[in-house]
Amino acid sequence: MPKELPGFFYDAEKNRYFPIKGPIPGSSKKRKSPSPIVSTKERDKGKCMKSRSNKLLHVRELCGKVIASRKGKLNFQMEFLKKQASYPQIWKYDGTQRIVNSALEHLTVDQNTPEGLVQTDILLTGGMNGSLCIFEVGKVGQEFNQGVKCLPDRVWPLKDRYGEGYYDSPGHVWRPRGAFVHMPSNISCIKMSQKHPAPVSDASLKHILITTLGAESSGGTVNILNLSEPLDLNSSIPTDRTRISEIASFECTVWTADCSHDQKQAVVGTNRGAAMLDIETGVKSWVCRSKSDIFSIQFDNSIKGKMYHCNTISMPSSVCCLASLRLYDQCFLASSMDGSIKLYDRRLMRGAIQSYEGNKNSHSRIQLGVDPSEIMVMSGGEDYHLRLWSIKSGELLFDDKFMDSIPSVVRWPKTEGLLGMGKQIQGAWLGSEEGLFFMDWP
Repeated sequence: MPKELPGFFYDAEKNRYFPIKGPIPGSSKKRKSPSPIVSTKERDKGKCMKSRSNKLLHVRELCGKVIASRKGKLNFQMEFLKKQASYPQIWKYDGTQRIVNSALEHLTVDQNTPEGLVQTDILLTGGMNGSLCIFEVGKVGQEFNQGVKCLPDRVWPLKDRYGEGYYDSPGHVWRPRGAFVHMPSNISCIKMSQKHPAPVSDASLKHILITTLGAESSGGTVNILNLSEPLDLNSSIPTDRTRISEIASFECTVWTADCSHDQKQAVVGTNRGAAMLDIETGVKSWVCRSKSDIFSIQFDNSIKGKMYHCNTISMPSSVCCLASLRLYDQCFLASSMDGSIKLYDRRLMRGAIQSYEGNKNSHSRIQLGVDPSEIMVMSGGEDYHLRLWSIKSGELLFDDKFMDSIPSVVRWPKTEGLLGMGKQIQGAWLGSEEGLFFMDWP
């Protein structure tokens, strides 16, 4: 009997093997299992899911993370930050009354300590009573023998919305004993160059511009605070007085000033117009004569050569603050004393491209504050409210009263946060007659 070979069958009549190509004659046929029936609804759902995934991938990679909503196409990150801005935490520092209501500046300097040379965050504050102060931020003056320790107290929200332990204190500030001095008249401006083409550690760039209003018997002055040498905040000698030098005096009221990138020139706003000032020589020259006061002025470092008057933009009342945008260098914010706050484009002279409603003002000099990412703008009002708006949309993000005076000055720390705080803080410093405030977001 012939052997069985796998895949072949033996034909006795023909005495040979044949390959098995199909079913063997006489064998039972196996029925094929029917393919699963997919409904039209499920098939369409699968196509929809695939299409949705492709759309999300396209949005993420090509459309700048834009999401669709009833309001139209929105940026997810932007919407999250705007929502976060609506719920700040606000802290008030004790012992700071009437010394932070006219000028405020935040910077990082070198400081001599028993452990050696360290970098320290400081606040320079100016008051309408002529006081000029240095506050150290975050390190709580542990290396100082004497001074004033200012403690924070939360003023908004007053109720624990999120429970105990959620609100982290921003830390103390410390005013050393030698870091307080009275200027000849009220301080009107403290300004350092906002855009540095060279590293901030460059000693030539650590000069702070300080202006005073002037009094009945004398006009305003422009002064330089030299911070190129490390500070010794534990010294009994007033730190400010030994480093301040007057570079120019005016026979009029000095309201504001700004300096160039290299800090060799300054432009000064007075009640008689604007003047250019050579910081090294003290020589001044008038570039604009005006019958009205110039409350706000900015040095445009992108313009080289002579200046020509070409266009004029008018606001309903006296302009009290200007703020140029870094990401959109052709745009700037302006506020006036009737409460108007508007966004302008220098290329479009027909009017504002965005307005921010709700602010209250009639005669006060109130600063505008713009966060480092240029998402929102902040301003205080004569109704003692602080308001925040989205720069792009004009949407009012925050509006509340937590003090009984005008929030007149504001300063945002650098984007990398405060050295002494131990975390990346994206908050803002506020000043009023009541003292120093810090506004933070969880």
